[in-house]
Amino acid sequence: ERGLPVSGVKSVLIERLEGKDEAVAVASATSATTTTSKYFAKQPSSPVTVTAKTKGKVSAKTPTKRGSPSKSKSPGKSPGRSPKRVTIEPGSLKPPTNWEKIYSLVEELRADRSAPVDTDGGEALPEKHLGEVVYRFQVLTALMLSSQTKDAVVGETMRILQQHGLTVENIHQTDHETLNGLIKKVGFHNNKTKFMKQSAEIILTQYNGDIPPTADEMMKLPGVGPKMAYIVESIAFDTASGIGVDTHMHRMFNDLKWVTSKTPEETREQLEGWLPRDKWGSINYIWVGFGQEVQQQKEKMLRKCLASSSPREALGLVKKLRMDVKKEAKRFGLEDDIKRVM
Repeated sequence: ERGLPVSGVKSVLIERLEGKDEAVAVASATSATTTTSKYFAKQPSSPVTVTAKTKGKVSAKTPTKRGSPSKSKSPGKSPGRSPKRVTIEPGSLKPPTNWEKIYSLVEELRADRSAPVDTDGGEALPEKHLGEVVYRFQVLTALMLSSQTKDAVVGETMRILQQHGLTVENIHQTDHETLNGLIKKVGFHNNKTKFMKQSAEIILTQYNGDIPPTADEMMKLPGVGPKMAYIVESIAFDTASGIGVDTHMHRMFNDLKWVTSKTPEETREQLEGWLPRDKWGSINYIWVGFGQEVQQQKEKMLRKCLASSSPREALGLVKKLRMDVKKEAKRFGLEDDIKRVM
C-alpha cells in the first residue's frame, strides 16, 4: 500500500470506511433515507444506542432499565413502614458493672452542696414561705427559665421576678413587654415570655391556679419537655415518674459507658431501664452539680477528690469525665499530692 498512487490510496480508504459502515446499524422508523456519517466512532456494546433526528440534530437515547428509580426523585419512607423504637421497660436492663460504687462516690463528693445548682437551681430559688401553691409555680418558672441558661443568670432573673411578684396571678396580669424586660438576660427570653404567659393562662383556667400535678400533664404546657417536667414533679410533688436528663448528664453517662445513646431522651430511657426507682428523683440534682464542679470548679473538685475516702477512684472518675487531671494539677500546684495518690 505504501507505493500506491493517490487513486489507489483513495480506494483503500473507501473500502475501510465501507467495512465500518457494515458494522454499524443506524435505523430510523420514520425516515426512508439512511445517512452515513463521514467518520465513525467505536460503538459501545451495551447499552444499545439508537439515534434519531430531531430538528436537524442527531440525539442519542439510552433506554432506562426497568425497575431502576429516577435520580431526580427521592422517594421517602412509606408512611407506617418506619420501624418504631422499642420502649425500654423500667428494670428490664442489666445495670453497669460497679455502678453503685461510683454513684456512692459521687454522692460523697456532692455532700457539701457547693455547686452552682445548690444556690441557683430550681430547688433552692423558690419562696417556700409564700405557701405550697406559689412555691410550686416558682419551681416551674425556674425550670422554664433554665433552658440554655447558666444557673447564676437563672438565679438573678428569679430574684428580679420575685421582687416583681412571682405568682401565677401576677404573671398572668403582667403585660408581655414588661415580663420580657424582666427576664431579658436568660436565653431565648422572647419565647420564654410567651410560654410563661400561656402557661399562666392554662394554670388559672384549667388547674384552679396550681401547676399540673403530674409530669405527663406538665408536658402539655407550652415549652415544657420531659426533662423539665420530671424535675418539677420531683421537687414540687416529691414523686418521680421519670428521670430528668439534660445534655450534661447525657454526656457524662455516655462517658461512663452507663448508656449508649444519641440523645438525652434515649439516655433517660436507658437509665430508667436499670437504675432503682428510689434514685430517680435525686439523680439529676446530684449529677448536674457534680458535672458543674468538674467543668467549672476544677481546683475545688481536685481537692475534694484528694480528701475523699477513695482518692484514686475519684481522680479516675473525673478523668473519665474529661478533666485533664495532670494539666489542672500543675495549674493549681497539686502535682505532688496527685502523684502520691496515683
